[in-house]
Amino acid sequence: MEPSERLETLDPENWEEMRQLAHAMVDDALDYIRAAGERPAWRPVPADVAERLDRPAPRGPSNPADVYAEFKQDILPYPMNTTHPRFWAWYMGNGTVMGALAELLAATLNPNLGGGNHVAPLVEKQVIGWIRDMIGFPAGSSGLLTSGGSMANFTALAVARNANAGYDVRREGVSAASGPLTAYASSEIHSCNQKAVEMLGLGSDGLRLIPVREDFTLDLAALRRRVAADREAGCIPFCVIATAGTINTGAIDDMNAIADFCSTEGLWFHVDGAIGAVAILADNVRDGLKGMERADSIALDLHKWMHIPFEAGCVIVRDSAAHRDSFALVPEYLQREAEGRGMASGSLWFSDYGLQLTRQFRALKVWMSVKEHGLDRFGRMIARNVEQAAYLGRLIEGADRLELTAPIGLDIVCFRYNPGGRDLEALNQLNKTLLAELQESGVAAPSYTTLNGAYCLRVAISNHRSRFEDFDLLVQEVLRIGEGL
Repeated sequence: MEPSERLETLDPENWEEMRQLAHAMVDDALDYIRAAGERPAWRPVPADVAERLDRPAPRGPSNPADVYAEFKQDILPYPMNTTHPRFWAWYMGNGTVMGALAELLAATLNPNLGGGNHVAPLVEKQVIGWIRDMIGFPAGSSGLLTSGGSMANFTALAVARNANAGYDVRREGVSAASGPLTAYASSEIHSCNQKAVEMLGLGSDGLRLIPVREDFTLDLAALRRRVAADREAGCIPFCVIATAGTINTGAIDDMNAIADFCSTEGLWFHVDGAIGAVAILADNVRDGLKGMERADSIALDLHKWMHIPFEAGCVIVRDSAAHRDSFALVPEYLQREAEGRGMASGSLWFSDYGLQLTRQFRALKVWMSVKEHGLDRFGRMIARNVEQAAYLGRLIEGADRLELTAPIGLDIVCFRYNPGGRDLEALNQLNKTLLAELQESGVAAPSYTTLNGAYCLRVAISNHRSRFEDFDLLVQEVLRIGEGL
């Protein structure tokens, strides 16, 4: 083997050229974010670009500048475009400049957040403490940063199952239960909770979907009846999942009433707050979330209404011992001593609180974004989005041929174009076509849902760049496209 081959690494061959390229990348990134509103809200990927992105991997190296040029040609122009001020699809935040730069720094340090004696776990511990205090949980509560609400809900429901099953589930498995283990949530619950229940070995029937009231919140009377009937049938109810901001309409379940019910029935009270829990920071939402602080666990998404770049979810669990008991497993190659020495010392091992041993440094972008802006500014951004949702609602109510299809919850507005004289199927198809043309126009990017059989446009306003005039433009364009159809 030649000496040059023995010394081959993945570092740049020319550090100064890489430095210049890196500076250009940062300049381009800042320009891209600053000019977010000057691009179309969305555009499809052309066929030739899709073809190039389907080619096999190269066997040899390329010039770094050429690789970046390909990125600028084939990737940069065709994003989901969550940074755009009129991106209101599904439910996603815009990201922050500091958060984007923090991702670069986190990748530069490249730590593994499974555990160990280094600074990154201390940053995550501090961030979890900030979130714990923000939602009003006690100081002894545990937490974990996750990829998003799906893993946060899964983690919480695993703890709920293990803590309330009445036997050692980890050792004996779910087949040892004396009856079917069952959780409860409204029919408006996010689908990730059903996935979690299925992955926990309970089957989709293990999640009882309770009807909702006209405002799309959980019907507590129906919940009481179903839990009683299940107990009578030999089931083992273990958890109720309340929603702080449903995915379809932003409805908030009655937290205090559900907390009271869970206390009486001996059930774990979990809150899926992926959409709305962080709205505790907003003066015009806070009162609607009363009772959330009584939960046994809460799942949050910081990459939604706090605009941390993807991915940034979080779970907080009141009973830290139950949390750790559900996941801790310490083989000989991960042994550590709390008071010992060396890199494996210390008691702060986040791998004891979730599925992952390998975990990225998500906490840094949260830490730097919160340090830069402060929680109060995030609260004001949230409050403004709520005001914008109400404003859009008034525009819709004042426009001929537009109608709201649900009460406005938090920052989500559901509506449709209705010229009259059409049956439901034809009206649904009209609105599907209208939404596609609106998105393809590049003016705005709302999403869609179906409520009581009615297909509708869904505007999820978790966007710190949106201005009130953006909603005037949205209504104008919907009316223009609708009239053209």
